Amino acid sequence: MTGNAYQESTDRFARMLMRQAAWPAAVVVAANILAPLAASARGAFETRHAALALSLAAASAVAVLALSALLAFDALLFRLMASHDDEISGGAAVDEFLARMRLKPLPPATRSLDERMAGTRRLLTRQRIALGLFVAMLLAAGFWAPR
Repeated sequence: MTGNAYQESTDRFARMLMRQAAWPAAVVVAANILAPLAASARGAFETRHAALALSLAAASAVAVLALSALLAFDALLFRLMASHDDEISGGAAVDEFLARMRLKPLPPATRSLDERMAGTRRLLTRQRIALGLFVAMLLAAGFWAPR
């Protein structure tokens, strides 16, 4: 893929990644601010099951935030790719950038845009699983909290 279609596709994917990185992180931060206040008011820290669920919610919150940071970084890498005229030169620029930062060794061949997007979609799936676990543990803590 070359030219304008490649740049639009890559930029559109980068914009979607930024949105997908931002809203789960905002939900987790807001819930982590409010959940302990509500839990302590209801006495959830006094029951073992609710405290365990809140601890698992906190651990999954960290995972969501870390995955959101990785998705935002990937979005910036896709923006770097979109700044080049074709897929090959954009991929080579990203590979060189990652090698200079010592995050990945320079590969012998440049991966295609589809392969890069597939890898990022796997990361997005992991973030959604962590977010689902976070919500489930918050609901479980609310269920096990004393009345």
